[in-house]
Amino acid sequence: MVDRHGDGVAAWAARAAVEDGAGRVPEAWGLYRPETEHDACGIGFVAHIKGEKSRAIVEQGLEVLLRMAHRGASGADPETGDGAGILLQLPHRFFKREGIRHGWEIPRRRRYGVGMVFLPQDPRQRQACEEIFAEVVAEEGQKVIGWRDVPVDDSVVGRVARETLPYIRQVYVGCRRVVPSALERKLYTIRKLTENRIRERGVDPDRRFSVASLSSETIVYKGLLLPHQLPRFYADLRDPELVSALAVVHSRFSTNTFPTWDRAQPCRYIAHNGEINTLRGNYNWMRAREKGVAVRHQSALPLAHGARGL
Repeated sequence: MVDRHGDGVAAWAARAAVEDGAGRVPEAWGLYRPETEHDACGIGFVAHIKGEKSRAIVEQGLEVLLRMAHRGASGADPETGDGAGILLQLPHRFFKREGIRHGWEIPRRRRYGVGMVFLPQDPRQRQACEEIFAEVVAEEGQKVIGWRDVPVDDSVVGRVARETLPYIRQVYVGCRRVVPSALERKLYTIRKLTENRIRERGVDPDRRFSVASLSSETIVYKGLLLPHQLPRFYADLRDPELVSALAVVHSRFSTNTFPTWDRAQPCRYIAHNGEINTLRGNYNWMRAREKGVAVRHQSALPLAHGARGL
């Protein structure tokens, strides 16, 4: 199959990925339908049976990911992967050190959360997204401690990944008047309200904003990468103080799915190989269950947005 330019599907996908520099999911064309997307990926899991955190678990998780390179894929740009990532326990010592380096007062373990946030490269759009995030956090009675620029090396990624690269920052959210057992629920509410408000106000027209994770328990490092690029791209993953008792890794083979930075996995709680349901199927299941979900804020709904999913 060829497009109007006389190119094949791979060339069309690569061109569509950088259209307007946005990396957006394209409209339906030919046999491609966004709503029927599904994946065929590789997933791995490493854990210490007694829950002891160590650097070894992180390194073993990255090794598992590297050995699943055959389960991932790339497109017309061979150095841009369909996606790779790792989910770890939140390393308190590491984030406390980084916070102190910025001059922040860091609460004790499980009294704050850290968000891995993909933001627009445009400074004004980025600022607007961050202001809405802070606005929601304040409304929910919590506190933004600060924003940390995540150190990355974009020279190790492919052309398409570099041209669609979001601005990656981590946000520290301090807990106020919330028991630790309820903090995860509060952070979920903050994320959903922020996502919906940014969408409603139209401050992110290229849809670069995405929260890869926002939790007091876990952190996700992911991107439009190949498995071997992940620890080279994120300097944090090479830090000796980044420790965990578990690691969930994912190597993405997008099959007939359009690869983007935010669609890389692991997701915020799980990783999956994507062969069971289409994106449209997952979206419909979530919408069907919304009536049975008790939410204090109706503005947190819908939980899923169209073919872009959760």
